[in-house]
Amino acid sequence: MSWASSEVISVLVFLLPGFVAASIFYSLTSHPKPGTLDRVIQALIFTAIAQAATAVFFLYVNQIQEHPQWTKYYEFVSSVLVAIVLGLLAVVVSNTDTLHRFLRYLKITKETSYPSEWYSAFSRHDDCYVVLHLNGERRLYGWPVEWPSRPEDGHFRIAEGEWLVDDKRAPATGVSAILIPAREVEMVEFLKMESKQEL
Repeated sequence: MSWASSEVISVLVFLLPGFVAASIFYSLTSHPKPGTLDRVIQALIFTAIAQAATAVFFLYVNQIQEHPQWTKYYEFVSSVLVAIVLGLLAVVVSNTDTLHRFLRYLKITKETSYPSEWYSAFSRHDDCYVVLHLNGERRLYGWPVEWPSRPEDGHFRIAEGEWLVDDKRAPATGVSAILIPAREVEMVEFLKMESKQEL
């Protein structure tokens, strides 16, 4: 029984960096968490990359030291640190669309690294005012301070809110922000900052 438990612990220690990197990725991006099998596969991919990077690092250390003092503990800590860096790097690449932008430039794909077209639209227009077309033909103009990652849930927090009635603006005086459920929004218009006075 002790043999089985030590083997299980060794496997978990080996796989831990991949699960650390995957959990960092899903904690800091708006990508929906996939099913269990997909998460395990992604963790295995992160594990392979983290363990390979750690192995290369140890080969380098062993070459520059005559009597290396590295133990399994240092190897484990190094692999977790590599996993943290790997997870943060994956977050930056995903949240900034870096890899897919490069691949679009090469005409390899037309996809983005964002989780949906909704998220992509708000990420690409983060310098714009919005007009929210609400149920019942109501329209709200303002600056989107926060918005949901997906159109079916969450809320918009709109600052400098103004109701648009018959092409006239009615400022929401005395209100610092308006919270609108995403399910109430039928359409979103993005307006550049200089367009504010043209409404």
